[in-house]
Amino acid sequence: MEDIQRRRFRRHGLGELRIVEPSKYQIEVAGLWKVFGDRPERALGPAYASSSRAEIQEDLDLVVGLRDVSFNVREGEIFVIMGLSGSGKSTLVRCLIRLIESTRGRISFDGEDILEYSQDELIEFRRNKVAMVFQHYGLLPHRNVIDNVSYGLEIRGMAKDERYKSASEAIRTVGLEGWEEYYPREMSGGMQQRVGLARALAVNTPALLMDEPFSGLDPLIRREMQDELITLQTNLHKTIVFITHDLDEALKIGDKIVILRDGEVAQEGEPQEIVANPADDYVAEFVQDVSRAKVIQADSIMRPPSLKREEYPASVGPKAYIEEIVPLAAHSERPIAVVDDEGRLLGEIHRGALLAGMSEQIQEEG
Repeated sequence: MEDIQRRRFRRHGLGELRIVEPSKYQIEVAGLWKVFGDRPERALGPAYASSSRAEIQEDLDLVVGLRDVSFNVREGEIFVIMGLSGSGKSTLVRCLIRLIESTRGRISFDGEDILEYSQDELIEFRRNKVAMVFQHYGLLPHRNVIDNVSYGLEIRGMAKDERYKSASEAIRTVGLEGWEEYYPREMSGGMQQRVGLARALAVNTPALLMDEPFSGLDPLIRREMQDELITLQTNLHKTIVFITHDLDEALKIGDKIVILRDGEVAQEGEPQEIVANPADDYVAEFVQDVSRAKVIQADSIMRPPSLKREEYPASVGPKAYIEEIVPLAAHSERPIAVVDDEGRLLGEIHRGALLAGMSEQIQEEG
């Protein structure tokens, strides 16, 4: 099966890189509910189908953490779940690996419903199918870097020489070669988070769950870690579910985004879709300050080509952002070509399309 296709590489050039394009859904979530309290099934009845979370809590003394949540995650995709505090995002990520048991619904990995797993099957799933990266690193303070990174492999029963070899490869991948013998207390927050990421990579699971992994870092280090994750993903092709409360972070790294509100899906879509077409006032308020020029991509504003390939003054890839295209179009009356990674002509972009793509921002900025 042909897996190698195109995937955008955000803000790191106008072209595209060839990496794994998702070929099927690896994670499927359907009709997922989590209700906290005694006899939670009471909240799922038709009598409360139109009731708000607050009304259910007042009437039944139950707290609705998740309400009929459904989405699919493709192989090799960075799928971002974002929302404010109390939106249900942390509950959701814990339900995905049954750290919290859901009330109703279906959670499938590679077509298997993990809610039907026995305890032994669940342990095997957690060891071999999915790894977790936590906000506060979750490192063992009495272990040095290589022993922290190799811990999951030790749990699997792997021999020391073999697990150290795999751990060393993961340490090199995250740029910490030479730090193997250091302890967490001797490292900065950003370096500790790299150790946590290396530990997840060492076990070589197909999926990673990242629960607000960068939210405790200083802004500069946080941006560096975001860039590092994007760069790593071009080689790793992992399926990543990334939890965040930061819209800028979601837009920067996400192939697909789900915005949660009060345990429900407010909107799901690609970053440019959410910014350009918010589903409701709640989402619109979220994205009102986002620069469309940093989100809208060439393939959404291009027209069919009208010139020969050599007649265009410049070219961009279909996932180039408006902010990258504007300088190329500034000094030419001719449109800019949109080409694929093999140089084939896909379309063209005129100045008017660039202005239309930025129109809401332009009006706001006066």
